[in-house]
Amino acid sequence: MTQTYKELLLQREALEQAIALARKNEISSALARVRELVAEYGLTAQDIFPGRGAKSTAPKAVSKVAAKYRDPATGQTWTGRGKAPKWIEGRDREPFVIA
Repeated sequence: MTQTYKELLLQREALEQAIALARKNEISSALARVRELVAEYGLTAQDIFPGRGAKSTAPKAVSKVAAKYRDPATGQTWTGRGKAPKWIEGRDREPFVIA
């Protein structure tokens, strides 16, 4: 007996639901067992996933670059990196060098 396309789709849908339910139940059992083992042996996330849980939330140190140029009129400084500020742009930088 050959089944119709619609019958097969209904069977597939029922099978997918059964698969999802079985997976949910097995995951629940697995998690319970993992929690038991963690408690029994006093394990930490670092023990289970080395290299993943120990990441520092502190931002990395950003090294500041010393200013190389100063505008004598305003006192503004510039490191010499990135786009030049308006007060030095297109001018000879030698008079602005911080000694």
